[in-house]
Amino acid sequence: MSQSTVLILGANGRLGSALVDAFTSRGWRVLAQARRPGVSPASDSIIADMRDVDRVVHSARGAGSVDVVVNAANPIYTRWALEAVAMNTAAISIAKALGATLMLPGNVYNFGADLPEALRSNTMQQAQTRKGQIRIAMEQALAVAAGQGTQAIVIRAGDFFGCNAGSWFDQAIAKDVPNGKLTYPGPLDRVHAWAYVPDLAASFVRVADARQTLAQFENIHFAGYAITGAEFVRAVEQATGRAVKVGGLPWLLMRLGGVVMPMWRELAEMSYLWQRPHQLVTSAAHQHLLAPATPLESALRDSLVALHPQLANANAGAAQPAGA
Repeated sequence: MSQSTVLILGANGRLGSALVDAFTSRGWRVLAQARRPGVSPASDSIIADMRDVDRVVHSARGAGSVDVVVNAANPIYTRWALEAVAMNTAAISIAKALGATLMLPGNVYNFGADLPEALRSNTMQQAQTRKGQIRIAMEQALAVAAGQGTQAIVIRAGDFFGCNAGSWFDQAIAKDVPNGKLTYPGPLDRVHAWAYVPDLAASFVRVADARQTLAQFENIHFAGYAITGAEFVRAVEQATGRAVKVGGLPWLLMRLGGVVMPMWRELAEMSYLWQRPHQLVTSAAHQHLLAPATPLESALRDSLVALHPQLANANAGAAQPAGA
């Protein structure tokens, strides 16, 4: 059999770089699109804006046939309303031109502020926020493309951690763990959906390998970890071997400050996700497609050491629960 080829759009990003590694390790040939150099040397780079569809398609065709396109590109949070749909449209056009399956990482924004705790593939999507409505529009566009002959697959996941680059985990929650502090954005008794990026990337590869057995449009839920804030804190303590003092986020101040600070405004818009318990449920039909989950403590330890190398020698398992 000839080697399969994947084109990863946004290959310098958090998920994109993990996908480059995951596909490469499974024997795929990787074409890595990015606006600037910096992708893995194991891949063939396409340095271009992904919205320059003709250039990206021409470069990809020059490297041979492409089997799968993954849209891992993610606009800066404050530019979502301006760029997300255009980037999604470009990804669809690229996949159509190359005759490739298109894959997209989804999230839970689609379900709105009244989301039920169990989020299934057929759960009604009724977002009230701008970002949620944009996400719904993006996935609807993929469904239309599927109806026109381009296979499209959404793999939906919760909040990322691992491969640190701009997530809640590294920018807020775990930023001060070496100093014995952890910032948790919501009540500690609410279940929250988490995705360890290397596990999610491995699942993309497994689904891509099985694409010919799947429907023209698939909506796959990656369960990841569904844990309360208290369980998260205990896992961090066990992973680092030290107790942490837990603090919260000043949501009211962020809403007020959002008038002059766009990033605060965008973050505050999604604060309900820390108030409403929710978890992703993988359907029985999709269970076999996804990579097995890394044990939570190991995943957190690897993520924390990557973020704070001084934790590498922590005596894991020695911590007492916070407040003990």
